[in-house]
Amino acid sequence: MTFVAKPRTHHPRLPVNEIGLTRRDYEGSVSTLCAGCGHDSVSAAIVQACAELSMPPHRFAKVSGIGCSSKTPSYFLNKSHGFNSVHGRMPSVITGANLANRDLFCVGVSGDGDSASIGMGQFAHIVRRRINMLYIVDNNGTYGLTKGQFSATNDKGSTNKKGVPNLYEPIDLASMALQLGATFVARSFSGDKRQLVPLLKAGLRHRGMAFIDVISPCVAFNNHEGSTKSYDHLRQFDHNVVNADYIGDHDEITADYQPGTIEDVSMPDGTTLRLYKLEDSFDPHDRVGALNYVQKRQQEGEVVTGLLYIDPDASDCHEILDTVHTPLNELNETDLCPGADNLDAINASFR
Repeated sequence: MTFVAKPRTHHPRLPVNEIGLTRRDYEGSVSTLCAGCGHDSVSAAIVQACAELSMPPHRFAKVSGIGCSSKTPSYFLNKSHGFNSVHGRMPSVITGANLANRDLFCVGVSGDGDSASIGMGQFAHIVRRRINMLYIVDNNGTYGLTKGQFSATNDKGSTNKKGVPNLYEPIDLASMALQLGATFVARSFSGDKRQLVPLLKAGLRHRGMAFIDVISPCVAFNNHEGSTKSYDHLRQFDHNVVNADYIGDHDEITADYQPGTIEDVSMPDGTTLRLYKLEDSFDPHDRVGALNYVQKRQQEGEVVTGLLYIDPDASDCHEILDTVHTPLNELNETDLCPGADNLDAINASFR
């Protein structure tokens, strides 16, 4: 196994942000993902967003589950608190972290398998709890670590490399988040840095749970005849193209297009990903309208990207539960154990 370390020295005149840190101070270790993986573009966007917001790295708590996507917290914010939890249980762990220390900036990174399959129940309830966090799903429609089985977000009718078809309808996590009452819902493409970075910055500053579904291409397991990501299939059928195909060992594919337009992103093998960016006139405060809009565009085989919904009056779990303003890890024994007389008074109030 070869270990690659980043150089310890860097240019002495790198630009610094408002708290005196450079972009290098927000980076992590060298990625071990496949060359060209969209997940690395998401990590780079997180680094840029946090650096531009001048957020202190040591005040972050980054938590993940299991999967290719859940490896990525190692690749950004190396000075922060991190925890790689079990499959599908990231929401429970980050809930505990946020309730114990409300001053932390919480970032949860998950995948379509981690959130849409084993972790679906956890995903649903963390939306309801309104934990103050940024919830990112790196969505590629496949189980990359276990060699390319269908995930719950893959399209019905698509086939794997052996020609076995997917028999089930896909789960759209953005639509699900809207239906569950999320106060910030967005979708982007890992190759559209101009759109993704501002969405991440808005999500980090949102009060409550901010959910971003990032279409993040798998470079290894979706590039074959019969895949719903191919150009021929996309031209003939109106499937929800949630995912994209990349070919390994190629330069990163990016997209830069205007609001209200469709962009056909050409892949090295001739396949095409069709993206649709929301118009400037789109109303992100209409939950029902956003849900209908996403569903309608899915029928046209387009992926809607941009800020789908935001509640300007959103609250988080601490406001709902009326928790103490001091983080729990800073409370002393007197605060935590107020004595028998106070306990008797509390019990009497319930009688």
